[in-house]
Amino acid sequence: MPHVALVTFSELRVGTKAAYEFGMSLPGLQKRAEAIGQLPSLGLLTLSGMLLPDWTCSYHESSSTDDLVADVLVHQPDLVAVSCLTASALSAYEFCGQMRQYNVPTVIGGLHASAMPDEAMMHATAVCVGDGEASFRRILLDVEHDQLRPLYQPSTPFDLSDSPMPRFDLAKSGGNRPQRWTIQTQRGCPLACEFCGASRLLGPARFKPASRIARELDVLKTIDDSPWIELADDNTFAGRNNNEAMLEVLQDANIKYFTESDWRIAEHPKLLKKIADSGCVQILAGFESIPFRYPGMGRKHAELTRIQDAIAQIQDFGIAVNGCFILGADGETNDSIDRLVEFVASSQLSEVQITLQTPFPGTALYNRLQKTGRLLKNENWDAYTLFDVVYQPDQMTVADLEAGFQRALHSIFDAAGHRQRQKMRRQTWAKNPRLNKRLAVE
Repeated sequence: MPHVALVTFSELRVGTKAAYEFGMSLPGLQKRAEAIGQLPSLGLLTLSGMLLPDWTCSYHESSSTDDLVADVLVHQPDLVAVSCLTASALSAYEFCGQMRQYNVPTVIGGLHASAMPDEAMMHATAVCVGDGEASFRRILLDVEHDQLRPLYQPSTPFDLSDSPMPRFDLAKSGGNRPQRWTIQTQRGCPLACEFCGASRLLGPARFKPASRIARELDVLKTIDDSPWIELADDNTFAGRNNNEAMLEVLQDANIKYFTESDWRIAEHPKLLKKIADSGCVQILAGFESIPFRYPGMGRKHAELTRIQDAIAQIQDFGIAVNGCFILGADGETNDSIDRLVEFVASSQLSEVQITLQTPFPGTALYNRLQKTGRLLKNENWDAYTLFDVVYQPDQMTVADLEAGFQRALHSIFDAAGHRQRQKMRRQTWAKNPRLNKRLAVE
C-alpha cells in the first residue's frame, strides 16, 4: 500500500542563542513557549483525514526525534508531505534535500511555501500553494501514476463545508496524548493588517459550519474526554453574520478553549456573555503597536483608556485576556517602548505576548520594507522568529531596538510581573463556572 509521511516543522524558534537563553529564562515566556510546543499540526492532521483508498500515513514532528530522516524512512514512504513556518523553512528545505538522496519525493506547503513557491521548488519535488485540502488528493493520485507536478495551486479557495475529519489519533505520539488540541472554526480574517499573512495568503475569510465543528469535537472527545482546545482561527468572532450556532456547539461540548479575537467584542456584552458560556477561558487580543497604526487594522486601533476598559469588560466575564503587542513598528522609540511597559504594568491583563515586528513573506509589510531597501536578512529565514530584528527601524538603530526589546521583556516578564498576572488570572477564572479548581490556581 502507498504511504505518505506527514512532517511538521513548526516548533518555536529564536535565531540567536543569547535571545533564546534570555527569553526562556523568563517564566511568562517559557510557559507560553511550552504551550505552543504542545500543539500538534492541525493542517497535517486534517490532510491525513482525506487519504485515498489503500493509502497509509504516519505523523512526525521535527522536534520529537534525534533522527527524523531515519524515523521517516522506516515507513518506506512513497511521498513525504512537509509543513513549515518561515523560521523553520531552511530546516525543512534541508530535510527535503535529505529525502532526495533516498529518491523519496517531497511536497511542501504552508504559509511560507505559499508566499515563496519559486524558492520552495528549488528544494522540494512539489509545492502546494494555498489550501492544502484543495490539492492533496490530486497530489496523491499523481504520485500513484508517477506524474507529480512541481506546483499545485487551486483555482478557488477550499470550502470549509467540505472539511475532512482530522486524524486526531495520530498526535498521540508513543501513546501520550497532547496536553492541548487544536480545531479550526474559520480561516482567514476580514481585516487585512499590514503585518499579517494569514488574512490573505490562503484566500478570503471563510467559516466552518457548526455541524462540522460538532462532529470534530465528538471525535476528539473519544480520545480525550476533557480536552483543552486552542482554536486555530485567525480572528474567531470577526466577520460571521451569526456566531450563535457555533457557540451553542462549543457550549454543548462542555470544553475549555483558548482563541484569538478582536478586543472589540468587549463592546458587545450579549455576545461576550455567550462566548463565556460556551467555554472560552482565554482570548489573545491583538493591541499591536503603541506608536503606529498598521494599515488594514480598520477601527482596531484605539486610545489606551478604551482598551483598558475592554480588558476589564472581558475579564469580568471570567475570560482571561492575553494582550498581544508588536514592538518595532515605524515610529517606535525608546520613549514609546517605555510607555508600553508602563501600560502593561498598570493594566489588568492576565497574560501578555510581546514580539518584534516581523515582515513575513507575502505580507504587505514585507513588500513595503523590501521596496524601500529596509530588509536586512532577506532569505535568512532562520532569523524570522518574532524575536530577532530583520529590518532597519525608521527611528532607532538595530542595536537600540534589540536592547529596547530585551529591556521590555525583562520589565514585563520578571518574577513580579509574572506573579501579578497569575493573580489576575486566578481572580478572572474564579468568575468562570466552566473552570475547575485545578485550572483556576495554575
